[in-house]
Formats: sequence, structure tokens, C-alpha cells
Amino acid sequence: MKVIFIFFICLGCGSTSQADKGKTFHTWRSNNNSPRLILSHASFSWANCGNGKDPAILKTLSIQPDPISIPGDLKASAVGSTAINLVAPLKVNLTLNKEVSGIWVRIPCVEEIGSCVYDDVCQLLDQAIPPGENCPEPLYTYGLPCHCPFKAGEYSLPNTYFYLPSIELPYWMTTGNYKAMGVLTRNEQELACLKISFSLKSE
Repeated sequence: MKVIFIFFICLGCGSTSQADKGKTFHTWRSNNNSPRLILSHASFSWANCGNGKDPAILKTLSIQPDPISIPGDLKASAVGSTAINLVAPLKVNLTLNKEVSGIWVRIPCVEEIGSCVYDDVCQLLDQAIPPGENCPEPLYTYGLPCHCPFKAGEYSLPNTYFYLPSIELPYWMTTGNYKAMGVLTRNEQELACLKISFSLKSE
């Protein structure tokens, strides 16, 4: 599950909106000119939340179904870019909230899942995918990196299907609505900021 959180943040390290048939998207820009996207009549949404000067931004992100079902199939696509090389150490400060009786409650960091600080996601990636091994699919097929450094440029993940297996989720990660915000920094310099709202439907 921790790797899933990091996956969303790294998508922001990789403006235009992208819509799938049957969904309605709106794109707008905030005062800091950061691209924002809202998905109407559904719970999923995302936004860059930096100061407009972050070198790494997310340009498009689409995730279906909404809500996300665990277990179940997931279709995702994304485009992100970075104006600089992203090198270790890359720190992520993740804040996760769940809606409980109409009130947003911050989820604490328990066993490195929840509202946690990850001092170096490069190390986490090395632990999940040992250096020297090929990146897992679909990253390998599309030539997307899975280890630091992430070179300056644009990264694109076309519409891809994933299967989310039945796993033992934390007691708090049940069916419901969630909001997550991740801030990527290196040596106290903000590199990216991403907000995601989503819903889960778990067995």
C-alpha cells in the first residue's frame, strides 16, 4: 500500500486535461497559474498545489473506476514532466485524510502508511525493485524509469489496466472518501506538490 501512495506522488514528477468516454472533465488555472482538473459528478479529482514555480508537475491524470474497487481492475493514464533531474535524496511529506460523518479526519502514520514523511523515496523504490532488475510492467513496455535519478523531460503512461488484488488493508482504509496531499522536496527545496481526492470500495 505504501508503494501505491508513492506511485501517485511520482506521477507528479513526470495544461492539458484528458477525458475518457462517459466522463466530464473541467480544466482551470488558479492564481499561481498551476493547471487544475476537476472530475464532475464523481469523487476523483487532482490538482498541482505548488507555488507555480515547482519544476515537476502533473499534466494529466485519469483513474477509473470511481470509486476504486479493491479487489478489482483499475485503468490509469498520466502525463507528467520535470524541468530538472530529480536525484536522491527525494523526500515526500504525505498527508492523508478520510471523511468520517461529514468531517475530514487526518489519518496518522502507522507502520509507514498514512500521513507519513518518507525521507528518501529513492531508497523505497530500490527496496521495492532491486537495482539491476527490469522495471515492472507496464513501466518496462513504455520505457518509464523506476529508480532515481529521474531525468528532466516528459513522462507518459498511456491508458493501462492494472489488477488490484485482495490484500489485508489497514483497519482505517475501508470503503469511503479520501484526500491525499504529497509534497516532494530535496534539501528543503520544493520540487512538486500534488493533491488527490478519491474514493475506495473495499470488500
